[in-house]
Amino acid sequence: MKNQTYRMSMLYDFYGELLTPRQKEFFDLYYNEDLSLAEIAENNGITRQGVRDVIVRAENAMQEVEDKTGIVKRFQSQRPALDEILSASAKIKEINALHYFDPQIGELADRIADAVGALKE
Repeated sequence: MKNQTYRMSMLYDFYGELLTPRQKEFFDLYYNEDLSLAEIAENNGITRQGVRDVIVRAENAMQEVEDKTGIVKRFQSQRPALDEILSASAKIKEINALHYFDPQIGELADRIADAVGALKE
């Protein structure tokens, strides 16, 4: 994956609900709100190392689940194919509008695009 923050955000999107409330809070503050370890520690009355330990445990827990399931890896590998299907659907709709004017073809192209959109969520 691209970088550590992106990788951790993807893991959090898929596995964040498996974390404890404290892990979720600290992870969110650190990665999503861009607070420093010192800022989080000060706001919660603990040490900077204590915050880091909670975040590292959260990272490790999510990575362990990903190592076992591979869900994020599969999701990432399917994205280009889904984008290609979506592009082909748009091209079919465009060709239909220019040459065939068949409402059923347009409807089917829309259904394909909707299905791809659902898979991408």
